Amino acid sequence: MSATERGPLAEDPLPEDSLPEDPGPDDSLTEDLADRLAEVFDLVGPLYRRAHRKVEQDAPIEGLSVGVRAVLNMLREHEPMTVPQMGRAQALSRQFVQRMVNDAAARGLVESVPNPAHKRSVLIRLTAEGRAAITAVIDRERAVLRRIGGDLTEAEIAACVRVLSSLLCLVDDVEVD
Repeated sequence: MSATERGPLAEDPLPEDSLPEDPGPDDSLTEDLADRLAEVFDLVGPLYRRAHRKVEQDAPIEGLSVGVRAVLNMLREHEPMTVPQMGRAQALSRQFVQRMVNDAAARGLVESVPNPAHKRSVLIRLTAEGRAAITAVIDRERAVLRRIGGDLTEAEIAACVRVLSSLLCLVDDVEVD
């Protein structure tokens, strides 16, 4: 499939550090491209909700809610972290993240450790049980994703990530708490 057949958003991706800045009046998108980006937003909502439901359907295997899964995955990638750091990174309220951390802690999946940078804001890290639980979830999710099919190329996926990253930057100033 050529770039023309895939449409204007499927160009070769730019490096992550070259995401576009806020466009000025002369850099505005054409109406057609703006309509195509609206299509992306229209797809992201149902995709997110269905993926959310899939995680909930599979939750009995590890007993993880979607929120606890998000906390465990964040810690798997960036541990240790404070609750406010996790909230900012995931655009979730600190209160919601704290409830998910409390749920995970009650199950022995995470633990609090002293934060050398801040006396009152502890760091949260995975326990061995938490690491095993999130690894099992991620492995199962990757197995499902491998079934998507071979018609997607690395370039198309990279372009998708670039477009979604640009859209995320567009709403980066939205307050979460």
